[in-house]
Amino acid sequence: MAAGVFKSFMRDFFAVKYDDQQSDPQSERIDGNGRHYPNCSSDVWLRSCEREIVDPIEGHVSGHIPLWITGSLLRNGPGSWKVGDMTFGHLFDCSALLHRFAIKNGRVTYQNRFVDTETLRKNRAAQRIVVTEFGTAAVPDPCHSIFDRFAAIFRADSGTDNSMISIYPFGDQYYTFTETPFMHRINPCTLATEARICTTDFVGVVNHTSHPHVLPSGTVYNLGTTMTRSGPAYTILCFPHGQHMFEDAHVVATLPCRWKLHPGYMHTFGLTDHYFVIVEQPLSVSLTEYVKAQVQGQNLSACLKWFEDRPTLFHLIDRSSGKLVQTYESEAFFYLHIINCFELDGHVVVDICCYRNPEMINCMYLEAISNMQSNPNYASLFRGRPLRFVLPLGTVPASSPGKRKVLVRSFSLAGLSPPQARRTMKHSASQYEDITYMSTNGRQETPAEEGLKRYEKAEDNPINLVTLEGSEAEAYRVTNGIFLRPEMLCNWGCETPRIYYEQHMGKNYRYFYAISSDVDAENPGTLIKVDVWNKTCLTWCEENVYPSEPIFVPVPEPKSEDDGVILASMVVGGLNDRYVGLIVLCAKTMTELGRCDFHTNGPVPKCLHGWFAPNAL
Repeated sequence: MAAGVFKSFMRDFFAVKYDDQQSDPQSERIDGNGRHYPNCSSDVWLRSCEREIVDPIEGHVSGHIPLWITGSLLRNGPGSWKVGDMTFGHLFDCSALLHRFAIKNGRVTYQNRFVDTETLRKNRAAQRIVVTEFGTAAVPDPCHSIFDRFAAIFRADSGTDNSMISIYPFGDQYYTFTETPFMHRINPCTLATEARICTTDFVGVVNHTSHPHVLPSGTVYNLGTTMTRSGPAYTILCFPHGQHMFEDAHVVATLPCRWKLHPGYMHTFGLTDHYFVIVEQPLSVSLTEYVKAQVQGQNLSACLKWFEDRPTLFHLIDRSSGKLVQTYESEAFFYLHIINCFELDGHVVVDICCYRNPEMINCMYLEAISNMQSNPNYASLFRGRPLRFVLPLGTVPASSPGKRKVLVRSFSLAGLSPPQARRTMKHSASQYEDITYMSTNGRQETPAEEGLKRYEKAEDNPINLVTLEGSEAEAYRVTNGIFLRPEMLCNWGCETPRIYYEQHMGKNYRYFYAISSDVDAENPGTLIKVDVWNKTCLTWCEENVYPSEPIFVPVPEPKSEDDGVILASMVVGGLNDRYVGLIVLCAKTMTELGRCDFHTNGPVPKCLHGWFAPNAL
């Protein structure tokens, strides 16, 4: 135990500490006279809702919205940067704002409303920021001593409950999520906040991800972090479908974190027919820095540490027994969203929206967004691509995390860090030359020469263990396990990915839908449909229009995986900040079927995640 703590302390000492001052992407700037990204309007992320729209307003429909679409598109995201005269420092800190597009008989109404959190009430009452957020430190309370702040570390209700990330159903109820243990039950028809749930009260976790998984049966799984006698551990939480989903919640699997003082940052996890998939990236939450931040009143992002020379781990946990089946390694990468996971012909396939490192988190600070146009490095720092990792089953037993070799920097994922010189706005092969170039897709170095030289090889002539037909992903046996190298699914930056979730979550699938994360693309507001079988794309875009996460809604009796529509909320860049709309696309062709435009009484911010509630009318 003592040796493990000492090793964790040493890792803490030598890690790359992430703080907004040192790692802010504004470190390289020009004089601001030119616009590096003239096609991208960053102001869509800087808007604050000034007045809620409690009563639904009618919009103007153009084109044709299919009559069979009946329900509410519920959205969640940043609602306001402001508290009194103060401003939040990071996009993830903004007060949570709900949006609702109610669709019936080809007509649409819109309304929005803040999630009525304890944090929002405290801030409004004080007219200043009194609860510390991810990127914003609270104003110190002179009535609280350093001992009070230390004692607050051990109280679950002492942190923020600003659930501004996502919305998921628990039975016939809907809850907003963030990465703290709090969620809020909302009324899907009025957007009123009806209750607050603290998951700690039921299963003893200190936090959980923003993206649980909802099974067709109604049972919900999520990934949390808990503290055990031997250190922090990841726990898979089960909320059985029924009248008492929270009271009946229980832990079905536990996996120790690889570092005792540095649990990994977890935004989501994966699920297949037989496995839970935990992807443990080397971005960690330093517990020592967390204690220091609490005592000294620092923002929570000061606790993040990036171990750039450590691998990303893929853990497969048996859903029946809750036991670890096998752990795989890849080069270090950062991610927020797993697209999908599934089992096929003796392999587990994991599709992820990957980044070379966590710099994109720093790109979402207020200062970074505001000064984006004068920062020539902004697009490269935000560069990501969807990658497919293929995990061969039954190859080697699980190995002890403590005996893994040190992973040094290499270049098999270096394509996610593009050259700085190119400034063309065209989305062309020449622009992205070498940006997403995977060694599995034609680079000259062989696996033994390139990706495996950091390991002690188990074989002189390593054999690719991936035998999945049509796959270009690779996996190689090394002394301490299996090393993975991914293939690229498309040459677009993809974020907030969605699939035909009800039928294909955890199962073999063909299509996913996403928004573009390439701020230097010809049109940064592009919606993308990716065919993962053929590695082809269809897109929809319109000048100066910025859609949010595309949600697939199937026709009543779908005959194919893409037989349905895409629903996405949208805003426009520039001065027209009081516009919000709903776009309806044919999912097969990505062509517009219809839209509904709304002109509101105040600014409408861009949102993040949501859910289509078919019966919420």
